[in-house]
Amino acid sequence: MDLIKSKKDLNRFIGIERAKLNIKRPFIMWITYSEGYRVYRFFKNLRYLEYYLNKKKKPWDYVPLAWRYWNHRRMKLKYSFYIHPNTLGEGFHLVHSGFVRIAVFAKIGKNCTVLPRVLIGKKKPGIGNPEVVIGDNCYIGTSVTILGPVKIGNNVTIAAGSVVTHDVPDNCIIGGVPAKILRSKNHSSPVSPAI
Repeated sequence: MDLIKSKKDLNRFIGIERAKLNIKRPFIMWITYSEGYRVYRFFKNLRYLEYYLNKKKKPWDYVPLAWRYWNHRRMKLKYSFYIHPNTLGEGFHLVHSGFVRIAVFAKIGKNCTVLPRVLIGKKKPGIGNPEVVIGDNCYIGTSVTILGPVKIGNNVTIAAGSVVTHDVPDNCIIGGVPAKILRSKNHSSPVSPAI
């Protein structure tokens, strides 16, 4: 997963996410209480926080770092987006505002889409390495729970309400409690092996 380490990286990440949220007139969206603007504002601040955390710091960088960190904590509580810095890849798209919790040990790849009420956590307390790794171009439906340690491949679609507790291969659609492979994206016919 690429980290934001330069202004060029920062502008690229913010530009992609702004385009995905269709932010054209931020001031108008702000005064009209647009839902998309709240999401954009949160992620813009998150990306700046990541920039100040990852860059080689000079003494004067600690003031904006403290401001971005304070603002991040405030917006997490206000919007219920419990997302830690350096967990999301480039082009992340949160479709609507609403509760989302992505644990600090999660890593999500490029161009992933997440709907509200998604929880990424661990199977039980005391797990030594509960790492959750999600590949590129994944779509995570509403009310999905992903419990680590687990690895999800590239181009995976997770159906709404699913609970993912086992590794998932690339190019498939999964769903259910616990989640099973419903269909391979390479073939049109359903397959039924459990994950």
